[in-house]
Amino acid sequence: MEFAYIPSPSRGVLHLGPIPLRGYAFCIIIGVFVAVWLGNRRWIARGGRPGTVADIAVWAVPFGLVGGRLYHVITDYQLYFSEGQDWVDAFKIWEGGLGIWGAIAFGAVGAWIGCRSRGIPLPAWADALAPGIALAQAIGRWGNWFNQELYGRETDLPWALHITSSTDGRVPGYYHPTFLYESLWCIGVAVLVIWADRRFKLGHGRAFALYVAAYCAGRFWIEAMRVDEAHHFLGMRLNEWTSIVVFLLAVLYIVLSARRRPGREEVVEPNASDGDTDDDGAAVKLDKKSEDETSDDKASEGKKSDAEKSETKTSETKTSEAKTSEAKTSEAAKSEDEKETADSGSGSGSSSSESETDDSSSSAEAKDEAGSAKKA
Repeated sequence: MEFAYIPSPSRGVLHLGPIPLRGYAFCIIIGVFVAVWLGNRRWIARGGRPGTVADIAVWAVPFGLVGGRLYHVITDYQLYFSEGQDWVDAFKIWEGGLGIWGAIAFGAVGAWIGCRSRGIPLPAWADALAPGIALAQAIGRWGNWFNQELYGRETDLPWALHITSSTDGRVPGYYHPTFLYESLWCIGVAVLVIWADRRFKLGHGRAFALYVAAYCAGRFWIEAMRVDEAHHFLGMRLNEWTSIVVFLLAVLYIVLSARRRPGREEVVEPNASDGDTDDDGAAVKLDKKSEDETSDDKASEGKKSDAEKSETKTSETKTSEAKTSEAKTSEAAKSEDEKETADSGSGSGSSSSESETDDSSSSAEAKDEAGSAKKA
């Protein structure tokens, strides 16, 4: 009975003339570019220079590829050095086989060399790159789909992976798509790290340690589903034990680092200047410009308010002077009125006395005239 499933590509390589284009290699390359792009944005947001992440990645990526291949060859040596196998195949990295544990360990060595040459703290750089590495893994896992490898147990689920190749001991059938499970898990890890970093301001390597711990938690149960050949120890696959050990170390680092170095680094790249030019730095310059314009606006607003304040003070001074002048004027007018009142009072008194004198003199004259008339 037919049911829904995820088809596998009929081949994992296309030939453009003599040049082979391999799906596995393309997934690795795209993943690296995404990691560097996102890491660069996060590095700039923390105060670093544009392009620094890419410069250090020039050291980290080759070291990571070598380390990842070494881990795979050492842990699966029977695929290359047992009877009937060709040891030259150990160098054929395009056929698949990269151990994330070796890639991270050796990549850290390369990153340390690049950071040391620039005087940059490795933990700060790792924090900026952490979610990008998770996304790179999510993309890189699709390379296993092109190679029809790293699948799980048989299943009849609608999202079962249809394996059609019978090379290297494969048995065609329908299996759990563990590559897809890990790809989706890594996307979730990237989202978790970005969220936690914004929420808790993770620093001093704690964002990277969170990525490691979260990835190990998913890798443990996904690894238990796989059916490809692997070494076992106490009933579990080697990578399951590795996931447990690395998970505990990452959690321990988060706890101890938070106690010894709380908070986040204030300076991640010494002597980072605003004048650096880069394609990604254009946005930074625009941000700087907008910040400068904002500060200029604030300064002009401050000057405006100062001018308004001085005008207010001047108007208040003028108002008080006007009030003082009015008060003086009213006082002067009042004194003049009082003076006039006093003058008018004295004038009326003198006129009344004069009139009284005139009246008495006229009455005396009248008396004299009357007496003269009687005598006559």
